[in-house]
Amino acid sequence: MDRRSFIQKTTIGTAGMVTAFHIPAFAQNRKIKIGLIGAGWYGMVVAKAALKVGGVELTAVCDVDSEHLKNSAAEMESLQGSRPKEFKDYRELLNMKGLEAVIIGTPPQWHALQFVAACEKGLGIFCEKPLAYDVEEGKAMIKAVEKAGNIVQIGFQRRQSAAFQKAKELIQDGTTGKIHQVGAQIHYNPVHEDTTIQNPPASLDWDTWCGPAPKLPYRPNIAHKAWRLEKEYGNGHLVDWGIHHIDIIRKTMDLGIPKSFQSSGSLEILKGKITTPDTLNAIMHFEECPVIWQHRLWGSGDLNPQFNNGVFFYGEKATLFASDNKLVLMPAGRNQSQQEMDIPTPDMQEKHVADFINAVKAKDKRLLSCTTEDAWKSTTTVQLAMAAYYTGSEIKWEAAAKTVLNNPAAAKLLARPYRDGYIRPS
Repeated sequence: MDRRSFIQKTTIGTAGMVTAFHIPAFAQNRKIKIGLIGAGWYGMVVAKAALKVGGVELTAVCDVDSEHLKNSAAEMESLQGSRPKEFKDYRELLNMKGLEAVIIGTPPQWHALQFVAACEKGLGIFCEKPLAYDVEEGKAMIKAVEKAGNIVQIGFQRRQSAAFQKAKELIQDGTTGKIHQVGAQIHYNPVHEDTTIQNPPASLDWDTWCGPAPKLPYRPNIAHKAWRLEKEYGNGHLVDWGIHHIDIIRKTMDLGIPKSFQSSGSLEILKGKITTPDTLNAIMHFEECPVIWQHRLWGSGDLNPQFNNGVFFYGEKATLFASDNKLVLMPAGRNQSQQEMDIPTPDMQEKHVADFINAVKAKDKRLLSCTTEDAWKSTTTVQLAMAAYYTGSEIKWEAAAKTVLNNPAAAKLLARPYRDGYIRPS
């Protein structure tokens, strides 16, 4: 395929994908009442996306940091003209009369408890990724949704990327030939917060923030925003950020959960600053083809910086690189030239939230982009890859039983113990 035909094909295929999100006529005049649980950085990103989409009123906000709570309520008031009611305890928020849905933007250790409680109230739920901290929590969340029958969307917004949607078309129409291997990576140098153990800010209830997870001594590098590279809260770069690529690979290739996992890596350069690997290579053996993940949280990353964040689909006829807003196609054979196409989707988050809002208003799950069970498959995939790293062993997954085979050390990681005072959902 020459460059002209590639660009023409790409442009035609994506013309309808980059239009603005759409609220059906029947739903435009009704505002659903939404509560926000977890009003830090990304919780507010999702909440503001909902306000931008329209058709909602943020009537309540909950956070265990009083500064987050006050500031987020004030910002919502400036955006929508009314101030949401403020709560420290999410259970009180869930008891509000007239509430129809919630956004869960807390760290992963809190997702399962808040999610199941919202299901028991019959509320619509937009929950950030990863679905849960561990595999068994995710199973309990699926069960809760099946029982409640509520509308649930999980925050894998890259499913809205026109570039990745076009990548799927090119694979399906034979442009790449059969895909025999997939590679994914995100190399970057994280900004580090203070690692000194100290008293938490007066505004933060650190004990409640830790929730059912182990309560580690407070220091800024494991708290707000920085928890992502802490093993007990975020579980590392692959689970926090790499999960987006694993999810979009699964979506693009129509994959389930890998049958086995092998991981190796190290924590040397950032030792003392984070507690998860700063260098990781993980092989996830799906039935269809292996997916190979790598990250380096140091140095310059890939030799070509444009490939530092993205997915490589290695096919018989061509290699296709896909990122949020760009495709690069390299046909096989001699004297071929690299073909590039920019396909931006600047409103991925808004489109993803719009699907949720439309589904809640229409009470129609078919409008959702990411179900709980599908999100569990992506989340379980990265959790098992990390379990292979922690145990230094190959992990084999039994899909029918939804468990690890013949590996007691890895099996223990499927459900970590909850801290005293918290009861694991089942």
